[in-house]
Amino acid sequence: MGNSVAREDFEWVYTDQPHADRRKEILAKHPEIKALMKPDYNLIWVVVLMVLAQLTAFYLVKDLDWKWVVFWSYVFGSCISHSMTLAIHEISHNSAFGNSKAMWNRWFGIFANLPLGLPYSISFKRYHMDHHRYLGGDGIDVDIPTNFEGWFFCTPFRKFMWIVLQPFFYAIRPLCINPKPITRLEIINLLAQLSFDVVIYYLWGVKSIFYMLAGSVLGLGLHPISGHFIAEHYMFLKGHETYSYYGPLNLLTFNVGYHNEHHDFPNIPGKSLPLVKKIAAEYYDNLPQYNSWIKVLYDFVMDDTISPYSRMKRQLKGEVKQD
Repeated sequence: MGNSVAREDFEWVYTDQPHADRRKEILAKHPEIKALMKPDYNLIWVVVLMVLAQLTAFYLVKDLDWKWVVFWSYVFGSCISHSMTLAIHEISHNSAFGNSKAMWNRWFGIFANLPLGLPYSISFKRYHMDHHRYLGGDGIDVDIPTNFEGWFFCTPFRKFMWIVLQPFFYAIRPLCINPKPITRLEIINLLAQLSFDVVIYYLWGVKSIFYMLAGSVLGLGLHPISGHFIAEHYMFLKGHETYSYYGPLNLLTFNVGYHNEHHDFPNIPGKSLPLVKKIAAEYYDNLPQYNSWIKVLYDFVMDDTISPYSRMKRQLKGEVKQD
């Protein structure tokens, strides 16, 4: 646990994010990395199998005792739901069908969204592109907590509750920081999701609906995989904005742990990010990295120098183009 007092504001920086410059350097030295900038068609089949697995689970839990519905919601449903959100993250980068078929990716994202229970895919894509273009941008990057979060969630217990409530904050924060007009695709996403939920309720009842929604909420809250939310950009070491994780949970998360590599090359699918690290090892091996997301969660709660304020923030200059 740290010995100094908790932060009282974000770490304001006046430099550009490091990823664009590092990308140029790496491509100049290792042009073969450009060959990795292509769709991952295996992602399509993995997502289809995940949707089918959840449909099977919806059927299997419909007649279980409530205690077992809750148990399987956390033990299985939460894992596959969180994994699906990261599949949607991949799809938001057009990794399934490629940039030339952008709309195919949008429709496929709506399909992947179905077993989560709540419409998410289209809105996530719009805000996530801002996160990459304007990392830490004040009023733009909604991955940055609000001032209220930084001010209030400053003790171990409150930080623990912040982790539990992360799905709520990720849903509400865009409306507070950077509200955007609703698009036609978001309405389609909503109507498709509501229709799917009604069908599941009609076929299999309230326990299947509970399993679906509880798995999504629990998987994005107090869960080992959720360590990636904090591991990616919270400033455990001063001056370092993005951190990678190279542990086994990457197998469930489409290599989202390779986060420096992902921000350097957002158009390379997660499947190929270990190759990026291998090819350009001299750029990544010496950067701060994690081997345990569970330890990240523990350290975040117990270290009194770390809080939702522990993020780099930028005052953006010039023209800002948002999705």
